[in-house]
Amino acid sequence: MEDVKDKNKMSPQTFLKRAKNPEAAGVSSRAVADLVEDFKASGLDIHSLMILRRGEVAYESFAAPYSPETPHTMYSVSKSFTSTAIGFAIEEGLLTLDTPILEIFPEHRPSAPDEYLETMTIRHLLNMTAGKSVSFLVDRTGDTWVQDFFQAKWKSAPGEVFNYVNENIYMLCAVLHRVTGMTVSEYLTPRLYDPLGYGRVPYWETDPGGIESGGWGLFATTEELAKMALCYQQGGKFNGKQVVPENWVREATKKQVETSDIRETLDGEAGYGYCFWRNHIENSFRLDGMFSQFGIVLEDYDAVIVTTGGEILSQNTRDCIWRHFPAGFTDEVEEDIPESLPSLRAFDELPALPRSPYEKIITGRVMKTQRNRLFEIMTMPLSILPVAVLYMSADKAGGVDQISFSFDVDECFITWSEGDETNTVACGMDGIPRRTPMRLAGIDWTASCTAAWTEEKTLSFWLRPLEAACQRRVDFVFDGFDAEVYFTTSPPNRKVLHAIAENVDELIVNPAASKAAKGVIENAYRLIEPTLKGRLQRREE
Repeated sequence: MEDVKDKNKMSPQTFLKRAKNPEAAGVSSRAVADLVEDFKASGLDIHSLMILRRGEVAYESFAAPYSPETPHTMYSVSKSFTSTAIGFAIEEGLLTLDTPILEIFPEHRPSAPDEYLETMTIRHLLNMTAGKSVSFLVDRTGDTWVQDFFQAKWKSAPGEVFNYVNENIYMLCAVLHRVTGMTVSEYLTPRLYDPLGYGRVPYWETDPGGIESGGWGLFATTEELAKMALCYQQGGKFNGKQVVPENWVREATKKQVETSDIRETLDGEAGYGYCFWRNHIENSFRLDGMFSQFGIVLEDYDAVIVTTGGEILSQNTRDCIWRHFPAGFTDEVEEDIPESLPSLRAFDELPALPRSPYEKIITGRVMKTQRNRLFEIMTMPLSILPVAVLYMSADKAGGVDQISFSFDVDECFITWSEGDETNTVACGMDGIPRRTPMRLAGIDWTASCTAAWTEEKTLSFWLRPLEAACQRRVDFVFDGFDAEVYFTTSPPNRKVLHAIAENVDELIVNPAASKAAKGVIENAYRLIEPTLKGRLQRREE
């Protein structure tokens, strides 16, 4: 994952203190073991888990092939970082919560007076009551994000209705860029990243003009997320030094708006602050991102629980945690301490299977695929990356073509092109994944891949971008020199789309229109993973 600035210009990386065992930090080993086993029994897609108490890491585990040093997409956890940048700007007198948006962007004041627009403030963007209803399907490939926000339809007057819109937080990044002349990453580096000992500037997706997406697109390691949550748990302090203004921590994490009528889940009903969610547990809040990216703060227990994952039904993950914590925080000496603690379950890989004679037929040839005009029109051409990785990206990958294969003793090498990007990845055919750098959609990824001949004429290929939340699975089915290519995703796109459809009511007020939109979204999986047809040709053809 590429950094925003030279690491040499930053403070060195530091690491959180590790307790010698969970009990040394006041955490029950039995509760930890039960939680990990519950994750497994519940079939939850958890990539990492870190539990902290009294500022120390009591337990950590990474589900192979995920690892501590690899950044992970944060989705809406990104919002909490944007909120923190706004907190600094307010502390420095550059803004106030009541600064009108049109004061920052006067060029977007319409010729006809718009009372709603005149009253929209920084506060409304932060607590998701701005009133604008920007479609999550808006085309983000163009440099018109600010304009798109101002031209979006109104759902309500500012301050009246909680409406979770990612573009509200993008607008905060645009505001910061306007008032500071810096990107949010540049602004946060000396104020947050350096004091927390990140040792690097996390990558953050941007609009085509270089302004961070704000509401999504940040990539951070599990420990970096833990440091951020710990800093907020300690009232903005880190290693005894005040980093984030204490008043901002208090205001950002308390309930600013009701959400009980919108989010019908145990924690979704607990309220929303300034880009932080409240939990139903008393005196508890969280940094929260789709697919179970969590930095859960339990103030009464001096504790933090961090997860990264691919579990789209996030309340399921939290329910699992609540079954064991905060009850698992204890200072009592336990008698039934496990001799060793379990680790998160490693993810399945394609096994070592017999090789196929088809390897000789396809080696040295290139598969050219038929173009899908529909996806080109939708600006969402089929990519090796799953849709959940790309659907909010400004730089769309896609248009898989020019696929070729080569084979070694226990490896397969697959090369393909998407637009102006070409990648070759190594795939373990011995059941052991290989890691290969890969660049798609303008982002650097670490591809963890296996391959196997699941049938004589079917080559299966599993690719997991370790910085992402999903795995892409591809089956190449050969018939002579013709081939069909089948794409699926884990977790399944059908499950992802179902979760999105469940929240359509927040975006579409009209019941009939909402019902129709839900139906379209629920069945969209039939369109976003079409079968590709191709033909193997000699390289010179």
